[in-house]
Amino acid sequence: MKRLEIVIMRSSDALDAAIDTWHKIEGGKGVTPRLSFGSIRDLFSAITEKRLELLRYVAERQDTLNIRQLAQALGRDYKNVHTDVGELEELGLIERSEAGLLTVPYDEIVIHAGLTQAA
Repeated sequence: MKRLEIVIMRSSDALDAAIDTWHKIEGGKGVTPRLSFGSIRDLFSAITEKRLELLRYVAERQDTLNIRQLAQALGRDYKNVHTDVGELEELGLIERSEAGLLTVPYDEIVIHAGLTQAA
């Protein structure tokens, strides 16, 4: 199962996390891909409910839909779906083949939002 971790962390902790990841890679250890946000607000701004619905729909139908078909299937405006796909592509959450077909590279997204600094 390909998993992506989404982490909410302070910018002051981001450098330490990057260094830790670097050391793991240098040591030959595998690392789970990670996407970091500075706040829950930033996360929910980037991955809205509609975008999450879109991701789930594409994940269930890998390599069978283009943006127009996706918009029709979800009953949404083409322009809005196109914008959402572009934003999700920038985050690495969705990919487009040369033929324009959409895929989701992960089977699972796990969100970590610590409540204390030690988290």
